[in-house]
Amino acid sequence: MDDRLSAARLRAELGDNILIGREIIVRDQTTSTNDCVWQLAQEGAYEGLVVFAEHQTAGRGQRGNVWESAPHKDLSFSVLLQPKIGIGHSSRLTQWASEIIGATIESSCLCQVRIKAPNDIFVGERKVAGVLVEMRAQANAQHIAILGIGVNINQQLHDFSVGLRVRSGSLAMLGHKTVDRHEFAAELLRNLDRSYRQGAV
Repeated sequence: MDDRLSAARLRAELGDNILIGREIIVRDQTTSTNDCVWQLAQEGAYEGLVVFAEHQTAGRGQRGNVWESAPHKDLSFSVLLQPKIGIGHSSRLTQWASEIIGATIESSCLCQVRIKAPNDIFVGERKVAGVLVEMRAQANAQHIAILGIGVNINQQLHDFSVGLRVRSGSLAMLGHKTVDRHEFAAELLRNLDRSYRQGAV
């Protein structure tokens, strides 16, 4: 099954009157979606931009760790935000995003999620998602936050590198069935948008 992400389909599913997801870009490959969003922000992109990548060649996690992506099987994306919190309080964004991701997984997969501070989301003993927030100052402009999210959707154990197979998992592995990436992505973006516009951070 060809499960390539479609920016047009995601925008259609999100509808109007949203902030997060007002513009969606899907790249076949990029170094890092966080880096891509930062570049677009420098070129004048608006808050709420979301960039997905089917494959990251230099995806990263917290503390310099590598984040693996499996083309057409996971969700790797970043969101451009301009939160009102101070530039030194990125941990608040990390906690907020982790809680929204966890709640979305629980409602979609009917499972119990555990958040391992600061940014890892587990189901049982397997990590299924992670968050990387990078706050950056801008000259003569409000600082920005780039919210990077990775969710393992349809990987099987062989899709992970050998070193990660002991503790990594995916939503498909947990539910023993393929998950519609568009539906999950749209639900997650809706939940992030609703909470963000309500002033959760």
